[in-house]
Amino acid sequence: MKVIITGATGMVGKGVLLECLDSYEITEVLSVSRRSVGIDHSKLKELLHQDFSEFLSIKGQLADYDACYACMGVSSAGMKEEEYTKLTYDYTMALAKVLVGLNPSMTFIYVSGQGTKSNEKGSMWARVKGKTENDILKLGFQQAFMFRPGMIIPAKGVSPSSKLYRVVIKNMTWLLKLMKRLAPNSVVDTAQIGLSMIKATKSGYDKKIMDPIDILQLAKK
Repeated sequence: MKVIITGATGMVGKGVLLECLDSYEITEVLSVSRRSVGIDHSKLKELLHQDFSEFLSIKGQLADYDACYACMGVSSAGMKEEEYTKLTYDYTMALAKVLVGLNPSMTFIYVSGQGTKSNEKGSMWARVKGKTENDILKLGFQQAFMFRPGMIIPAKGVSPSSKLYRVVIKNMTWLLKLMKRLAPNSVVDTAQIGLSMIKATKSGYDKKIMDPIDILQLAKK
C-alpha cells in the first residue's frame, strides 16, 4: 500500500510514520508538511507545502495513493474559535476534498480526540472536531475512520511536539503508565495508533469512530 501522512512532524504523526516505514505492507509513504521530518528512508518521500488551506496546486503529486492518515492538529488552548476552525476543520477538509476527487476508493483516517461531539455541541474544540468528523464521513470515501485516541504515550523515541506535553511526559510518565495499568483500555501509544491505521486500511473495521479500545484491538490483530 502507498500512504499519505500529514502532521508527521508532530508526536502522533511521527509515531504513525515510523510504523508505516517499518511495515512490510507499506511500500511508499508521502509526508506532506511544512518542514522536513528529518528521516532518511527508502520508502519515504517528502512534499513540503506551506499553504494548507489549499491542495489543488499539488494535486498531481497526491494521486495514486491507497490511504491518507491525517494526523495534523493543534491544541485549542488560548485560541479563538475562528482560528481553531481554520487550522482544524478548513485545513483537513481542503485536503480531504482534493483526495476524494482523485481517488474515492482510498481510505481516509482522521485523528480526532476523546470528547469530540458528533452532535456538534459542547465545548468549542469538541464541536469543531465533531463537524470535521461528520463532514469527512459525508464526502464519499470508500473507507473513512475517525480516531479518538484519548491519552497517548509516545513510543520508539518519539518526542511530543507540544512543550506542555513534553513536560508532562518527562515528569509524569509514571502516572500515564499507572493509568494504563489501572485502565488499560483508556491509554494508547503512538505505535499502536500507527499499527491500527494500517490494519484498518487493509482489513476495514465495523465502526467508523474508533475509541482507544478499538485502536488497541486493531493493533493486536
